[in-house]
Amino acid sequence: MQLRDIKGRVAVVTGASSGIGEAAARALAAEGVELVLAARSRDKIEALAAELGGDCLAVQTDVGDPAQVAALFARVESTFGGVDLLFNNAGVGYNGPFVDSDPVQWKATIDANLYGVLYWTQAAIPLMRGRAGGMISTVSSVGGRHGIEGWAVYNATKFAVVGFHDALRKELGPEGIRVSLIEPGAVYTQWGYNVPGEAMRERRDKLEALHSEDIANALVFAFAQPANVNCQEMLILPTRQTYP
Repeated sequence: MQLRDIKGRVAVVTGASSGIGEAAARALAAEGVELVLAARSRDKIEALAAELGGDCLAVQTDVGDPAQVAALFARVESTFGGVDLLFNNAGVGYNGPFVDSDPVQWKATIDANLYGVLYWTQAAIPLMRGRAGGMISTVSSVGGRHGIEGWAVYNATKFAVVGFHDALRKELGPEGIRVSLIEPGAVYTQWGYNVPGEAMRERRDKLEALHSEDIANALVFAFAQPANVNCQEMLILPTRQTYP
């Protein structure tokens, strides 16, 4: 399959310290993409940057802090001159009956899953203008299409992300900036807050769940399409997952 050469392009990856973010960084690096790794875990992203080599830049950043986000993009501009791909991956999940839920956890979920996407996307757009094939890609969820009992606040953030991207795609399309969503089903790395790890793993094993690399491959496939092709929405489920 002949795809666009993305060597030398610049990508910012949030939540790059583990899971889907780390897998995405590795997959992009294998294609020769220049990387900016962002996460709260400084040691992990610095170790990954050292392993990947090249001009890979690791910047400790809280996705929900607009001042830290602005500082990161100022550094990106001074180092690379612009951005070709923003991969909004960082996020959290909160599980449990809504009536018993804690507003502190609502805020943490909304800050990471929604405000984080808004802050990063707004900061990235000026640095994408005039760069052929620029793309804003965000990890949403099957939970952004279907409500799931016990995940009401998480669902609310993901539905919001879907609506935001649909509107943004219409705003930025005329400028040639692509806006794309990846909506995974069950993935081994998605451990929900307040869900015992062993119980979650048992569910994932039963479904033969996706791995981080599956999502990373989808990202590279979408980004490496010709500049006039936008993979607007990719819903990716394990074959055995039939719910929701």
